[in-house]
Amino acid sequence: MSIDDQRLPFDVSKPSPARMYDYFLGGKDNYAADREAGDRVKAALGEVMSHDIVWENRRFLQRAVRFLAESGIEQFIDLGTGLPTQGNVHEIAQQVVPGARVVYVDNDPIVLAHGRALLATNATTTVITADVREPEAILGNADLRALIDFSRPVAVLSVALFHFIRDAERPADILGTFRARLRPGSYLALSHLTTDGPPADELAQVVDAYKNATSPIVFRPREEIRALFDGFEITDPGLIRPWRWRPGYGPEGPRTDWLYAGVARLNEA
Repeated sequence: MSIDDQRLPFDVSKPSPARMYDYFLGGKDNYAADREAGDRVKAALGEVMSHDIVWENRRFLQRAVRFLAESGIEQFIDLGTGLPTQGNVHEIAQQVVPGARVVYVDNDPIVLAHGRALLATNATTTVITADVREPEAILGNADLRALIDFSRPVAVLSVALFHFIRDAERPADILGTFRARLRPGSYLALSHLTTDGPPADELAQVVDAYKNATSPIVFRPREEIRALFDGFEITDPGLIRPWRWRPGYGPEGPRTDWLYAGVARLNEA
């Protein structure tokens, strides 16, 4: 670790999912531990995990945001946003709804630093440092509450996030806390790595590569992923591979069998 690294307000000796994701996307906001863990994934799986999956996820997020904006959603909370890159949520949403309000949430402080620089002139978008494992703290955050009006529909985006939340951290309860704050007409967009499809030995190699990360990785079967949408009604075309989800809403990405994704609506009780 360099002297400059020692001055940073976070531990760069452990790989971070946000910074590993940045590395996979070709970004520069990552450190030696992130690149080392990322290279282990690349060595095990080649382009599948380090390119295909991250871009399949990214393209799903972009299409989902466009769909939601065109469906009348004007407010977005992006959980586990990661580092800024091309085609961010606010850029896509505000193409459709110029005044769309977007709050980015991540527990990696470097995301806050880069997000503030990116959004310095955007009055309807902000970024906060918070951990999804503490949903009440997110929902009570003053910066979030300054932009998000919970008396109106909100889209909660959880793309490639909950496979970093272990069972003991009660992912369903976390989402239930957000759901309880939303009004009918709100949406949840979610994608998640799955045990259904990839070879078991390759899954094990990915789990091993992330075991020392700030958030280890958890693969789940489709039915457990489906349960994360409890309380919402999954919209067409259902809980499917991300590359199959509404390809007409934006650019298509790579095609893999490593993920499931869907968008669901909160209806009247």
